[in-house]
Amino acid sequence: MRMVNTCSIPIKTTLNQEEEVDAEVTWEDQQKINSFSKLNAKYSDLEETYNAKKQEKEFLDDLTSELELADKVELIKYKIGESFINIPAEQAIERIEKDKEILIQDLEQLKHNMDDMTDQMRQLKAHLYGKFGKAINLEKD
Repeated sequence: MRMVNTCSIPIKTTLNQEEEVDAEVTWEDQQKINSFSKLNAKYSDLEETYNAKKQEKEFLDDLTSELELADKVELIKYKIGESFINIPAEQAIERIEKDKEILIQDLEQLKHNMDDMTDQMRQLKAHLYGKFGKAINLEKD
């Protein structure tokens, strides 16, 4: 086993002889590792939110298709907050379209944020893998 000193915190690694890296983990390196970890956790949260909103948009698309088959003056139960109101199908479709537009904007913003985080993580990975090689694992399991 090889001991690497990080700000007086010993790190034990079990690597093959060819995988061992003779590099000291500096405070700056630890900050980069911490930044990567925070970005990775936040990315996972955003990815979960993105997938939920994407699924919600698909549900709204399906609902719109169903309502287009209904009679335009037929009353539809539409949920607003905790209550349901009866509105004509045509008005329900308009409201759903507005909701979809908001969802699309949210999805675009989430995707933009996720892309920014991916770029930041890519830069941190390049630096950390460049210094530590196989001695560090920054990949998702």
